[in-house]
Amino acid sequence: MATIQVGILGLGRLGTSLALALKRASKANPKQPFVITGYDPSPAQGIDAQRRGALDARTDHPEQAAAGRQIVVLALPYAEVREAYRIIGRALQPGTVLLDFSPLTQPSQRWAREYLGAEAYLISMVAVLNPAYLFDGLDDAAHAAEDLFDKGAMLIMPTPQAPREAVELASDFADLVGAVPRFSDPNELDAWSAAVEGLPALLGAAAFFALQTNDGWQDAQRAGNPNFGRLTHHLADSHPDDLRDLLLHNREAMVRQVDAVVDVLGALRAALAANDRAALEEALITSRDAYAEWLNKRRRADWGDGPERPGSRKEGAADVWMSGLLGGYLTRRLRGRKDDQAG
Repeated sequence: MATIQVGILGLGRLGTSLALALKRASKANPKQPFVITGYDPSPAQGIDAQRRGALDARTDHPEQAAAGRQIVVLALPYAEVREAYRIIGRALQPGTVLLDFSPLTQPSQRWAREYLGAEAYLISMVAVLNPAYLFDGLDDAAHAAEDLFDKGAMLIMPTPQAPREAVELASDFADLVGAVPRFSDPNELDAWSAAVEGLPALLGAAAFFALQTNDGWQDAQRAGNPNFGRLTHHLADSHPDDLRDLLLHNREAMVRQVDAVVDVLGALRAALAANDRAALEEALITSRDAYAEWLNKRRRADWGDGPERPGSRKEGAADVWMSGLLGGYLTRRLRGRKDDQAG
């Protein structure tokens, strides 16, 4: 029986759900237990995660959650990520794989070079959630779930320094929590993040700011319903410091996204002002049709390129390297095989 020591820093919806999914995997395969130690800046949130059976132990110190662990998961509020790198960099044992679920990858890779030792390996990860949760608009710890990643995907972005064993471990980790591993480029990912994470948060904040400064807000606020809640939920789920850093650390990509939306809003405003029924209908129908196509693909996780597992795609230079990510002491440890390279 090979026990895997896991530290999870950040016990919001994402971190607690990862812990619950690992516990589910342990129940399905008792020969592969995960012992999970958790840390959260809010002690109450950590206590609640432990009460729900997500943790074996809890600590109020991030370095204690990271020290001596084979896998460390970073799922902290974004404004706290850089400081976490500084603190845990001294605590990680040689061979530790750090799975960073922060919404941006390039800043984390810079912080890893600055603070991590040469024998601790960073893999950036982005969870694409179970489509059953696509419209719930909830991102708090109370809505953590063991199936949050089922039928979803895990975008994996290794650093150039990460050895094959560490990348294979990240792929296995995705499988264990129910997601399909897919390999992505960090530069592309941060551009995507501006579109699908930063822009929705900024639009929700901007819409609320505009409404609450309007003379009619005192009456309009009484009519707030789920549509309004889904638009503005980032203001409840995220601290302003986290939203600030998410936007500023990716500001060039964010500016491009904002410019594109401003152009479209300008065109829609012009159509409304001119009472141009045909132009408005055309924009709405075109958007609706494209959205239906995206939603169908998202629910089926079918993007027309097949499953992106190592060795499963048409091989290019990168895929030949990826298809060799088999064996290695970290992967054998994760899968419960004897570590015959020890010593």
